[in-house]
Amino acid sequence: MIIQAKSNPILPVTIRVKDIESIVNWFEQHQRSFYALGWSYLCNQSNIEELFYLAILQVHKELPKFKSSTSFEMWVLSIFIYTCRELSLDKSLQASEESDSRQEIFHELHQLKEKEREVLVLTYIKGLSKDETAQLLQVSAAQVKELLFSGLQSLRNEMGYVEHYNGCNEYQKIYVDYLERNLDRPAKIELEMHIYHCQECQEDLAAIQEVIVNFTEAIEKFSVPAGFTENVKERIAERESLNQQKKNKRKRNRFIAASIFVLGIFAGVFTGVFSKLYYTWTEENQELRAFLQEDVGERLNLEAESDGVKIKIKGAIADDVQTLIFYEIEDTNENNHFMIKFDDGVFIEDEGEIMMANTYPRYLPPDIESDLNNKEKNIYHGKMSLRPLKEDTGIIKLKLNKVMKLKRDSSDSYVNMEPEEGEWNFEIPVTKQPSTEYALNEKIELEGVPVRLDKLILAPTATILQYGINNEQPAKRLEMINFNDLEVNNKLLKADLYGNSYVHNQPDINWNIFQANFEPLFEKETTEFKVQFGSVYLSIEDHKTIKLDASKEFPQTFEYAGSTISIDKVEIGQPTTVIFSNHEIKNRAYESLHYFIKTEQDENNSMEGDNEGVIVDKNGKEYDMNKITPKIYEEMEQPRHFFTVQSVKLHGNKVIPKSLDITGYNTTKYLDDVVEISVE
Repeated sequence: MIIQAKSNPILPVTIRVKDIESIVNWFEQHQRSFYALGWSYLCNQSNIEELFYLAILQVHKELPKFKSSTSFEMWVLSIFIYTCRELSLDKSLQASEESDSRQEIFHELHQLKEKEREVLVLTYIKGLSKDETAQLLQVSAAQVKELLFSGLQSLRNEMGYVEHYNGCNEYQKIYVDYLERNLDRPAKIELEMHIYHCQECQEDLAAIQEVIVNFTEAIEKFSVPAGFTENVKERIAERESLNQQKKNKRKRNRFIAASIFVLGIFAGVFTGVFSKLYYTWTEENQELRAFLQEDVGERLNLEAESDGVKIKIKGAIADDVQTLIFYEIEDTNENNHFMIKFDDGVFIEDEGEIMMANTYPRYLPPDIESDLNNKEKNIYHGKMSLRPLKEDTGIIKLKLNKVMKLKRDSSDSYVNMEPEEGEWNFEIPVTKQPSTEYALNEKIELEGVPVRLDKLILAPTATILQYGINNEQPAKRLEMINFNDLEVNNKLLKADLYGNSYVHNQPDINWNIFQANFEPLFEKETTEFKVQFGSVYLSIEDHKTIKLDASKEFPQTFEYAGSTISIDKVEIGQPTTVIFSNHEIKNRAYESLHYFIKTEQDENNSMEGDNEGVIVDKNGKEYDMNKITPKIYEEMEQPRHFFTVQSVKLHGNKVIPKSLDITGYNTTKYLDDVVEISVE
């Protein structure tokens, strides 16, 4: 049977569902780019023949299910790439690289990180766009641009460039767009003006351009050896002939043997590939898709509707850390986005009996700016974290009596939530996935404070580093550690911005135990990892008492921690008001003060405080603390919170303030420490 273009216009009309020869012919027409792609993974002629053979069989097997809106070539390419990855990990295959001057460029490619190599190959060998590459590798287009540039830098080193290049970071990000002539005119002019005056960027950009030219020239000279596809065709023909003989004989024992033979081929090589491919095209939520592709949890299709608001539970992923619920809410009457707020209107029947009591659900901010949530005005995709189950399996009886309508302000950003009542009930089957826990015995110091790294936990929903901070030094206390990332099994796992949590069980009063959450690894074993620290938040003890006299003129100033602080107002009344400020934040030692106001009455007066301030990122850019949006905050690099004005109201009958007593302050210190740890 031939599939006509009208039934699926993106499938080549020459491809026949039952005819494997048409697939072989298609591969032969596209063999050069696929052959080069295979070399970037395997560097061995016999292994690449095996690659083509297995890829053709898999495409033939899956072809009847092909109904995606993507192109046929992209679909085939996804199968081919996953097959490449699986074969590159197969220890039984020949691992040696063939010594051929034509293949030298692939030897250099092999020294790169996997994602960098894949981006370079898909861009310069397959000629894919950044969006297509992002879709195949399941990363963002922005990450593709970053990987493309870092890959070119790495390839430059492998190709023997010995000079040390120091181009400006802010301009390096647009090198590739400039060389590909994709920059808009203002950015292009700005870069060219900068390069004219910056020798470092001139040399850096020229070297990157030369690497691209040399790389593309090497690929252009690369050719498929004569007779390559003939060998693959012979294997396919032999297999088809054998299968036909077995069909003709119609003997049960031969039929079973043939089934075992086919299953045997794919069981070892295509482990996990089928589910990866299936969910790539059928699950639009990228985060849920990643769990499903790794066989962590199952897809669900539970629905409940109330007053035109339809909630669908799409998946549940459970482990010892949390229970993640992925959901979709559709407004069937209007164009509104609704989300679930786990601490408002969410009830779990018998929660104390089925879920762990000594944990607290993780905070998961609404992803209101994602591409998926901007796709349709009346459908919101979200997730919520619940406590982990006590048992390995269970039924979560989830009852909702409220959802939150997300309301946009004048800037078109969601900032307000309006409750919408209703009734939605679900019974969610959950199976808890196992975690791997490694005990650590690593002791370090950060800013002079002892720190222990106690545990590494590889859980399906998160990678967790448990650590302890010594609290025996009252003059300098380390309140919090912010991490940049973990590198585990050559994979970089970003820290969760909201993922630092206090551990319920604190066995030693001299140590405060915390857990830092990172992206899930989807692997259960490791032998070593690296910790990249970002910053620490410190409390410094530094006492100073400033007398307050409402009869004097204001403002008055005093020195503290190397800064000049102004007392702007002391006004006796009901309530009494004290205002002090410091608007100079450059090189300021403190971010916020620890203080109290002593009164002449020596009573425990009720004190109410209000603050103004700015948030400053690591690069020195300032943001108004009261105007910053969650999206901007999440994108900032290691923000610091500086209080500029602190206003205090002393409630009572004309309370007279006697002194402002400062006991210390908080400050952030940036770190660049990297710790390598071996585990058993």
